[in-house]
Amino acid sequence: MLRTIFHPFPEIITSRLLLRKMQLPDLHQILALRSNDESMKYIDRKKASSIKEAEDFLVMIDTSMASGDSVAWGIVNKQAPATLMGNISLWRILKDHYRAEIGYMLLPEFWNKGFMKEALSMVVDFGFLTMGLHSIEARINPSNKASAALLLTSGFTKEAYFREDYFFNGQFGDTEVYSKLNNNGCLTT
Repeated sequence: MLRTIFHPFPEIITSRLLLRKMQLPDLHQILALRSNDESMKYIDRKKASSIKEAEDFLVMIDTSMASGDSVAWGIVNKQAPATLMGNISLWRILKDHYRAEIGYMLLPEFWNKGFMKEALSMVVDFGFLTMGLHSIEARINPSNKASAALLLTSGFTKEAYFREDYFFNGQFGDTEVYSKLNNNGCLTT
């Protein structure tokens, strides 16, 4: 059975990181992440410009988790658990198909240190072993070479390239789709 609603919230601990629920005290860091030109470079959504927009994002995340449509974590260093480095989520959960999309962001000062690979590995394991997902997909901007490399080294396979499949900021954009299958045989119905 697919499990998508969690009480209490499922914190994940890695060797360096704590993946925890994002909360109101994180609003300034959420704003910093979602308004940062580099962090948002390949995220084709409007950048946040106020604490209110950061709060709206947090409310959207909480509402989506309450309905079982996503699970989203804030990424923090265990040595500084009050400082949000980024976030990672399993969202757009297709319950009938045991499939979800993974999304992630990290502030630039934490890039190239292996933090996202560490978080991604644990969230993929959570999706397969705890939630019972059969597959996880990632949809990225084809220009985001770092994200493509991360997915490939994490066992994802490039599945598709969609040309001009969405419209943002006055132009059409392309999407690459990567996926990873659950090879643990944990699917139960």
